[in-house]
Amino acid sequence: MGLSGLGVAARATAAGQDRFVLLQEWFARLARVSEVTDPLLRPGTGLMAFGSFAFSKTSSVPSRLVVPRVMLGLTEDSAWLTVASSTPIGSPAAALDLLDVISTVPAGVQAEPRLSAVQDVVPGHVGPDDFLDAVAGGVDHIRAGSVEKLVLGRDVLVRFAGPAPVAQAVDTLSSHYSDCWTYSLEGLFGATPEMLIQVLDGTARARVLAGTLDREEGRLRGDALAKAEFLADPKQRHEHDLAIRSLTETLGPLVSGLNAPPEPFVLELPNVWHLASDVHAGIAPRVDGSRPGALDLVDVVHPTAAVCGTPRERAGELIRDLEDTDRGRFAGPVGWVDAHGNGEFGIALRGGVVEPGLGTAPDQDAVRVWAGCGIVDASEPESELKETDAKMRPMLGALGALPATQ
Repeated sequence: MGLSGLGVAARATAAGQDRFVLLQEWFARLARVSEVTDPLLRPGTGLMAFGSFAFSKTSSVPSRLVVPRVMLGLTEDSAWLTVASSTPIGSPAAALDLLDVISTVPAGVQAEPRLSAVQDVVPGHVGPDDFLDAVAGGVDHIRAGSVEKLVLGRDVLVRFAGPAPVAQAVDTLSSHYSDCWTYSLEGLFGATPEMLIQVLDGTARARVLAGTLDREEGRLRGDALAKAEFLADPKQRHEHDLAIRSLTETLGPLVSGLNAPPEPFVLELPNVWHLASDVHAGIAPRVDGSRPGALDLVDVVHPTAAVCGTPRERAGELIRDLEDTDRGRFAGPVGWVDAHGNGEFGIALRGGVVEPGLGTAPDQDAVRVWAGCGIVDASEPESELKETDAKMRPMLGALGALPATQ
């Protein structure tokens, strides 16, 4: 399934602890006053919005929902066009005319702009040495019993000689990482392997990832041996078990018939392997008969142990202290929701965010690329740093920022 939008018909932002609730209420009000003609009545049709949310309740970066003027939906067996307009659209032909107007490239602008050259790649807010110190500090807290698991990240800044090549990078990610969910919304883009929550017609699903092995290990030792050792590794299994427990405990009160498999499988991506588990459940009705929607569930389950830690309140405090920066929308939910509560929200991983004017000149862009690792008692700082290198490869490669040898 794929959804792609053009233009902005309506947009809202929020910040803080209540950002999910505030945007959910805004979207519900918009739905109440909108006249919707939807003969299909399937997930993703009718009134819908794309959304991305800040990772932390303390973030100064606004979370947002965006209703596109024109949205194209595609599944294996169908396609549809949704138009959001302040005036009625009289016919399908008029809707196509509007699509043509929105997508027309203005006069004097190249339809396919020349790719901006990469100027350099420099450490971001959390440099390699900062990350090593953070991991060591996190392990100390874990061994002292303050927390069971932490997820710590670092970032690099890819600086360009012009505009950031977002469209080209998204196209590359979509082609090379077909087992991931590709996303792009207002400067945040990437290809995430982790589905935080999907709600389709009353059923909730999630893909939990925790535990990572660089594919280079398989190439060096042989895939079969590396995979067997990976599945049996106590450190990796412990990290994965904590992530599963985090999701099922928070999701439990809102669902029925929750099914979490006893054993993970290995998700094989071009750059890394992950221990993965697909969890699904029916959504339990409330007392009034209504059912929680996608944004309700996102509000409850975010942040999971896979991107924050266990217990999550204490882990969040330590992340802010050890990283000493604002993650913004990195590791926050990103996806879509419709007026019936259906939606899909991945976790904004294996991605980056455009930083206008942070290139080597004021009119040049940069892209801030993030990667993180789950830290447990057995974590070693140097190994975790290498893991972030492996996780950054997809984005750096899509941006043309990897050396030829990589």
